[in-house]
Amino acid sequence: MEHSRHAGWLELFFDLVFVALAGQLAHSLHGDPGPADFAVFLALYLPPWWAWINLTVAANLFEDDTARRRLLMLTAMLSLAVMTVAVTEATGERSTAYALGYAGSRVVLLGLWWPSTTRPLHPGDALVPRWRPLVYCLVPAVGWAASVLVPVPWRFVIWGVLLAAEIGVLFVERSAGLPRRLHVGHLVERVGLFVIIVFGESVVGLIGALDTEWTAAAAWVALVGFVMLAALWWSYFDFGSAAAETVLRAAAVDRAVPLARDVTAFLHFFVTAGVVAMAGGLATAVEEAGQGHGHLAHGAVVALAGGLALYHTAHACIALRFGRRPLLVATWAVPGVGVPLLVVGVAGHLAPWQVVAVLTAEVVAHLLYARWVTTRRLRTRTA
Repeated sequence: MEHSRHAGWLELFFDLVFVALAGQLAHSLHGDPGPADFAVFLALYLPPWWAWINLTVAANLFEDDTARRRLLMLTAMLSLAVMTVAVTEATGERSTAYALGYAGSRVVLLGLWWPSTTRPLHPGDALVPRWRPLVYCLVPAVGWAASVLVPVPWRFVIWGVLLAAEIGVLFVERSAGLPRRLHVGHLVERVGLFVIIVFGESVVGLIGALDTEWTAAAAWVALVGFVMLAALWWSYFDFGSAAAETVLRAAAVDRAVPLARDVTAFLHFFVTAGVVAMAGGLATAVEEAGQGHGHLAHGAVVALAGGLALYHTAHACIALRFGRRPLLVATWAVPGVGVPLLVVGVAGHLAPWQVVAVLTAEVVAHLLYARWVTTRRLRTRTA
C-alpha cells in the first residue's frame, strides 16, 4: 500500500519561482495581444512547465532529503529564475539566458537521476539504464547550451526539436528499472499546488488592475471576475483533482504511469496555460471597465474567453483519458467550450462587464451541474 506523502518545504520554496513566471507570462497577454503573442506565450511557457513537471516527478520518486538533493533543487530554482527573468524577451535579446537557464535545469535533472543507475529505485528493482538519463537529460542540456551559437530564428527551431525529442523518449518502451507506479497523492497535490499558483496570479492581476482603476465599474468587473475564479477553484479541487487521484490510485500497475504522464505532464500544461491567459484577460477587463470603454479589446477577449475554452477542453480530454463516456463528457464540455467561443464572436457588442458576467455564469453553471451529478450518484449508490 502506498504510504502518505506531501510536498516538502523544499518543493514549496522551489515553487516560488513559478509564481514570478506566471506573473511574467500573464503580463505578456495584457492589453490587446495578437495571434503571434499567443503563439509565443504557449511556446515559451512549455519549457519551464516541462522542467517543473520533470523535477516534480524526480522529487516524487527520490524521497531523500540529503544536502546533495537540496543543492541540486536550489540550482534548478536558480536556472528557472533565469528563464523567468528572460521569458518576456526570450525571442529577442534574452534568448541566450533563456536557453542557458533551461540547459541548467536538465543538468540538475541528470544529477537527480544518475544515482538510480548505480542503485535500484526500490529494493528488488533493476537499475535504470544509463542511456536514459544521458539521452533524456544530458543531450538536451548540451543542445540547448549549444543553441546560443546559432542565429535566430534557427535557434528556436533547435529548441523545438530538442523538446520534441525529450517528449518522444517518454514513449519509448520502458526498460527495467524505471518506475511502474508513482506516489499518486504527492503527484496530484503537487499539480494542484501549481494550479493554485496560476489561480493566484489571476487574483493578483485583479487586485493590481483595480488598484490602477479605482472606480465602481472596475470594482464590479473585479468582483464578478473573482466569483468566476472562485467557482473554477471549487470545481477543480472538488471534482477534477479528486477524480484524478481516485482514478490514478485504482489504475492497474501497467496503466498508472502512462495515465499519470498524459494527465499531469501533457494535459495540465493546457489547463494551467488557460488560467494564465485568463489572468491577462481579466486584468485588462477590469482596467478597460474602469476607463469607461464600451467594449473589450479583441485580444483581451481571446485571452479571457479563449483561456476558459482551453481550460474546459483540457479537462474534457482528461475525462476521456480516464475512460469517461464521450456523451457524458459532452454534456458539460460542449457548453463549457461553446459559450466562451460564442463570447469571442459577439464581444464587439458587449461591454467589458458583460463579457466577464457571461463567462462567470457559465463557470458557476458548470460547478452547479458537477455538484448535482455528484449528489445524484451518491443517492443512487446508497439507494
